[in-house]
Amino acid sequence: MSSLKSYGASLRDATFQLPRLTGANNNKRRNGRWRSPEAAIIPNFHLPMRSLEVKNRTSAEEIKSLRLITAVKTPYLPDGRFDLEAYDALMNMQIMNGVEGVIVGGTTGEGHLMSWDEHIMLIGHTVNCFGGSIKVIGNTGSNSTREAIHATEQGFAVGMHAALHINPYYGKTSLEGLVSHFEAVLSMGPTIVYNVPSRTGQDIPPSVIHTVSQSANMAGVKECVGNDRIKEYTDEGVVVWSGNDDQCHDARWGYGATGVISVTSNLVPGLMRELMFGGKNTCLNKKLMPLIEWLFREPNPIGLNTALAQLGVVRPIFRLPYVPLSLAKRVEFVEIVKQLGRENFVGERDVQVLDDDEFILVGRY
Repeated sequence: MSSLKSYGASLRDATFQLPRLTGANNNKRRNGRWRSPEAAIIPNFHLPMRSLEVKNRTSAEEIKSLRLITAVKTPYLPDGRFDLEAYDALMNMQIMNGVEGVIVGGTTGEGHLMSWDEHIMLIGHTVNCFGGSIKVIGNTGSNSTREAIHATEQGFAVGMHAALHINPYYGKTSLEGLVSHFEAVLSMGPTIVYNVPSRTGQDIPPSVIHTVSQSANMAGVKECVGNDRIKEYTDEGVVVWSGNDDQCHDARWGYGATGVISVTSNLVPGLMRELMFGGKNTCLNKKLMPLIEWLFREPNPIGLNTALAQLGVVRPIFRLPYVPLSLAKRVEFVEIVKQLGRENFVGERDVQVLDDDEFILVGRY
C-alpha cells in the first residue's frame, strides 16, 4: 500500500507541479518577447482494440492492390430504416460483376445520416454476409478524433478489412492537427485517407500524406483534387485511387492511379471494371461520360439514389435532406439507359420514369 501511495504522489507531482515564477522570471516574461510553449501532448497510452482472431483480417498491402472499389448505396424502407434485402441484392450485383471492394457508409452510402449504431451494424452485416468475397472498407472517419477512434475500433472488431478516414471538416484544424488526427487511427489497421476539399473545406496537402505514409497501415489515398496530384503521389510510391469518376480512366492509365473508388459502379459495375482492368479505352470512357455527368449535376448521392429507384433496384425513399432529381432529369436518365443498353445496368426491371408522388421523403429515421 505504501508503494502505491508513493507512486501516486510522484505521478501527481510530475503531472501537476508547475515552476513558480520568481521576480527575475516575471521580468523576463514582461520585458522579453512572449513565445508560445509547445503543446503538451499526452502520450496515447490506450492500446487499440485489436484481435488476432478478427474474421478476414487483411493487410494494407492487400488493400493497395484493389482496382475497383464501389462506394455502395444504402437503401431504405418506408420508415427510413435500412432495407437490408435490397442492400444484399445490390452487394451481390457488385460481386458478380467483379468489383473488388466496397466502401460502407461513405458519402454515397450516407454514413453522415446514420447513427453510429446503424453505421457499425451495416459494416458488420456486410462483413458477415460478403466478407469472404469482397473487401469491406468501413467509413469510420469523423471530424471528431474521439469518435473516429471509437468507431474504427468497433469497425475492426466486427471484421472490416480497412477503414476510410476523412480529414476533420467544418471545425478545421492545422496541418499538425491533421497529422495527429490520422496517426490516432492508423495504428488500428489498414487505412485509406480520403481527400475531398469540396466537401470538407480543407485540402490535405502532400506534406501531410508523406508524413502519415510512414505508417505500415497506410494503404493509400482516395484523391479528388485531380490527376496532377495523383501523379505527384504515384511518382513517389504512394498508392492512390481516383475519387472522380469522370477522371478515373485517365488517372488509371495515364497518371499511375491504382484504380477508382466509384459511384458510377453502383449502376454499371461491369463497364467500370472493364474501364479499370481492360487497358486504355477512350471509346468506352467517352461512352460513359453522359451517365457520369448526369450523376453529378446535383451533389452526390442525389443522382444515384434517383437512378437506382428508377431501375427498380431500391425503393424510391430518401432520407432528408436529400430529395430526388427533377422530372426532366428523370426522363433524361431513361434515355441514357437506352443509349448505354439496359443490360449493362444493375437490376432486372425496365427503367421507368417515376412520378413525384412515388417518392417518399423521410425526415425522422
